[in-house]
Amino acid sequence: MIEAERVKRGKRKGVEAGHKRGLRPEGSRATNVDDMNKHIKSSDAPTLKTTVSYLGFDVHKETIAVAIAHEDGRMEYYKTISHDLHAVEKLVQELGEKGKVTLKVCYEAGPTGFVLARRLLAWGVECIVVSPSSVPKASGDKVKTDKNDALKLARLLRSGDLKGVNIPDERDEAVRDLCRARTDAVEDKRRLRQQLKAFLLRNGYKYHGKSSWTQAHMRYLRELVMCHPAQKLVLEETLQAIDLADNRIKQLEGHLEMVVKEWRFKPVVEALQCLKGIKFLSAAVLTSELGDLSRFANPRQLMAYLGLVSSENSSGASRRQGSITKCGNGHVRMFLMEAAHHYRTAPKISKELSKRQEGQSRRVRAIAWEAQNRLHRRTWKLMNRGLMVPKIVVAVARELAGFVWAIHRESLTPGSVEVRAARVSASPNPQARRIEYVLKREKVLN
Repeated sequence: MIEAERVKRGKRKGVEAGHKRGLRPEGSRATNVDDMNKHIKSSDAPTLKTTVSYLGFDVHKETIAVAIAHEDGRMEYYKTISHDLHAVEKLVQELGEKGKVTLKVCYEAGPTGFVLARRLLAWGVECIVVSPSSVPKASGDKVKTDKNDALKLARLLRSGDLKGVNIPDERDEAVRDLCRARTDAVEDKRRLRQQLKAFLLRNGYKYHGKSSWTQAHMRYLRELVMCHPAQKLVLEETLQAIDLADNRIKQLEGHLEMVVKEWRFKPVVEALQCLKGIKFLSAAVLTSELGDLSRFANPRQLMAYLGLVSSENSSGASRRQGSITKCGNGHVRMFLMEAAHHYRTAPKISKELSKRQEGQSRRVRAIAWEAQNRLHRRTWKLMNRGLMVPKIVVAVARELAGFVWAIHRESLTPGSVEVRAARVSASPNPQARRIEYVLKREKVLN
């Protein structure tokens, strides 16, 4: 018994000595999975965390300069790669580190289009395309290089100071390219006509008919006798070029009609033709250039986007407004101003306009009728104030953009736009009052 007590006392002293040296006693070892997990959680093992890297691309025809803005505030110019989708894909895989790093990319809009942005979005990389005019620039920044541009884009993307433009769908961009090709063909035809008139005037020939480029005018041009065979050759070649331009315009218009039939915005194109002064070509151009207008919360945003609002330089109590900003899409602005000229005449549903309005909803037709009355009143009110015609056209085009926004929203989402009751026209023509009164009475009866 005495010997056993000595053994126990010795073991107890050994355990106490082991505790003092930092050793774990045998009975305190982790013998199950829960104890092992608790031990691992209590340790200082590093945890995986996904970081975000902000990439700024300075895109050119042949190269892309890449800069990185890290979350911790560090800025790094990475390298310059070739403007090739395979090189960009390799860069994304390299910087993404197999999903451990989230990439956000931005670059300025330019002649390279949206192919790179669409491919990055298809790879799951967040990408925005910014307008060069919307990028903040310090007045004292006089050094411009590819490296500095890429670093600036990355830094502004990280700070949230950049806003992306609309990236069109591939099919929408294809329709837009077709519309622009038709516009280019019209410009080529106009340029050829101007060159031919200048050539004839330089050689002493002047047409005295009522209007140019009619059948009588073309017959006059083909029967001209020039002083030298070389001049006759110039005349014939220019006439042939004008005929080719005419055929090109007709072919493009035919192709455009076929493409629009299978387009997702076909209802919008048909609905916009309910407006006075907007036929098929104008409706197709407006829809292809603007795209989905749901990104504009109200018509004022669309007016500002098209550059139809007045510029302003106010300070303190003084307010100074200037000409329109002319920012945004100038192509759409031109078509709206051409359509604005039609609202000088009294409101009327002509035979041709009634054909274009067939099959449209009552709400769309009501918006179009409200546009006729409001814009006609606006035109005559400004004319009575003695304003110049260009200013009146711009003011009417600005409000016409609001009606385009309303019809676009109503055609895609019926009932989303509030239709106001038409007021009596202020036109001096009593015929306009009678037409409007008849239409309002028909609405009450229906």
